[in-house]
Amino acid sequence: MISTCESTFYRAFGLSIQSDIPLPEVKRVNGTIKNIDVNIRFDDLRGEWKEYGREGKFAVINDTVMFHIKNTAIFSVVKGERVIVSPFEHSDENKIRLYVLGSCMGIILLQKKILPLHGSAAVIDGKAYAILGHSGAGKSTLASTLMNIGYKLISDDVIAVSLSENQEFIVHSSYPQQKLWEESLAKLGLPENKYSPLFEREKKYAIPVEPSFYEGERVPLAGIFELEKSEHEQLTIEKVQNSIEKLPVLFHHTFRNSVLNRLGLLEWHFSTTASLADQVEMYRIKRPTTGFTPYEIQSLLLNAIRKGEKRC
Repeated sequence: MISTCESTFYRAFGLSIQSDIPLPEVKRVNGTIKNIDVNIRFDDLRGEWKEYGREGKFAVINDTVMFHIKNTAIFSVVKGERVIVSPFEHSDENKIRLYVLGSCMGIILLQKKILPLHGSAAVIDGKAYAILGHSGAGKSTLASTLMNIGYKLISDDVIAVSLSENQEFIVHSSYPQQKLWEESLAKLGLPENKYSPLFEREKKYAIPVEPSFYEGERVPLAGIFELEKSEHEQLTIEKVQNSIEKLPVLFHHTFRNSVLNRLGLLEWHFSTTASLADQVEMYRIKRPTTGFTPYEIQSLLLNAIRKGEKRC
């Protein structure tokens, strides 16, 4: 059963959002907002999907991206301005929100030429540090260890990065929730029966983190850490010195990068990530599959940050 309500206003990813779908995870704005960046609403997309779509694929039609999630909904993301949801019968509104706040918002950011990186970001001493990596690398787990010692989360899953008025790269806050695998819960000593599973991915859970979430709207981006699984037995960290080496990392970890070419955004993406590579330091942490704790990775990350600050 899908619940609807009168339009409610929210703030996330640096955007003002008006939604006919309740978004309880997201910071609500009391009253109304004159200048809306994104409107989220229900409509019937079955005819459009029948004409343009193929299951399991993103359909890109001019400035619109559509996709279909079996037994859930058809989604349409239009010009960086609108998200239209066409739910199937008996679909689960929690699962719909998962895609609205994930894939749909990632595409919205691309259409608005805001760089969406796939990872987690924490605020350390007034600056944001992004943790990138493929699924299961330990991004959110590492962010959790940072929250456990008092640092704040600013984003999980989709990191919105843009240029400020001063031509400085900044990270916008998203909403106070993490997604953690069952293995991560065990390493952090968190009971899985306390949290909600993310449906078909029953081994991954939604974790509210409001007390440890950054209260401001944006923070300068000071560093990027790529987290990789490795066959080696030792934890290692290295600084990525060459800006050209940073570009493929930023491309691979751009959220929903498969639609960049079809949206005509490859040139924008290259110029944006080239500037980012020049301005922001990047490190690569390689970790073994077993025999380590996330707190050891945390120590490597914090030591690298402190050494970088001393050099400045």
